[in-house]
Amino acid sequence: MRELGRATRQPARIYFTGGASAVLLEWRASTIDVDLDIQSESDDVLRAIPELKEHLRINVELAAPAHPALPAWESRSPFIAREGQLDFYHYDFYSQALSKIERSHARDVTDVREMHARRLIDPETLLNLFTSIEPQLYRFPAIDPRAFRRAVDQTIAQLRKP
Repeated sequence: MRELGRATRQPARIYFTGGASAVLLEWRASTIDVDLDIQSESDDVLRAIPELKEHLRINVELAAPAHPALPAWESRSPFIAREGQLDFYHYDFYSQALSKIERSHARDVTDVREMHARRLIDPETLLNLFTSIEPQLYRFPAIDPRAFRRAVDQTIAQLRKP
């Protein structure tokens, strides 16, 4: 964050997703890449990333949840820090959780449990937010809406267990 803030001159909002959030919140010790969603009027940040990747020897991916945007996701994205002209946030944990549930990799399932254990997500709110985007899933051909619904229902049931 510090290096990217030094390398850019234009304001932007940077959202960390996936492993970057897990490392920053210390439920994982490392991640294989840093996934970012950049909200900017300028290409300043994008132009800085290749040199920083080389200098810091990290992999940076542009990523955002692969489903319809959840209502009010930006207001649920916790602020992390400001470096230079850049404001850094965790991407909305409900959006991250739904992406992880849809993918259903073992690490993703663990991450969703950690989000719940750390009170970053609530099962009822997660279900309500999923229900709000469910009618739009047809716009995302890589997603099987019925399988996604089953995975959400199973996850909610698991999270509700004491």
